[in-house]
Amino acid sequence: MSKQSNKVKFGLKNCHYAKATFDEDGSVTYAKPVRIPGAVSLSMDANGEIEPFYADNIAYYVVNNNSGYEGDLEIALIPESFLTDIMHEELDGNGVLAENANVELEHFAFLFEFDGDQRHIRHVLYNCVASRPSIEGETNEDSKEVKTDTLNLQATPLANGYVKAKTGTNTTDDVYNKWYDAVYEPQAEAVDTEDTSHTEEPQG
Repeated sequence: MSKQSNKVKFGLKNCHYAKATFDEDGSVTYAKPVRIPGAVSLSMDANGEIEPFYADNIAYYVVNNNSGYEGDLEIALIPESFLTDIMHEELDGNGVLAENANVELEHFAFLFEFDGDQRHIRHVLYNCVASRPSIEGETNEDSKEVKTDTLNLQATPLANGYVKAKTGTNTTDDVYNKWYDAVYEPQAEAVDTEDTSHTEEPQG
């Protein structure tokens, strides 16, 4: 039975991070994805522009400068695991988190999904870094207002050129169901999505 394509998307949930480790040749391995609860919103703008090269009075060649994405992830509260694994805040023997200006922030894959009218759309951004969040709050008045945390994310291409991946109409159930078990790595062979349902039988 053929799968139906989504007509719309909405919502945001199932945010995860997976710490990345890079080898000298640029290849990358990922730790098991860890959930980031309390997703509120995600807005990622594309970085890079299409630049045409003109010759013979035409756009002779078009350069695609894909520099990835940049934007904000708003969540209820940044989990301590993210602060220690990715931001390298130090947890001392008394359970206190200390921010150290001398540490290098880790790269990570960011996984998330949007709801769809037929099937959820699961995404991964392969090479992300996060900037330190702002500190803000205000006094309570007649009612309490929840204050959220916001992480600024930058997603840049890997050495092999990959920036992101997402599930589609023809994604296998095995890949779809295991999306958050391990970071998905694109396969060398493309899936044949040609519709052969209307192939005519030879006349004879």
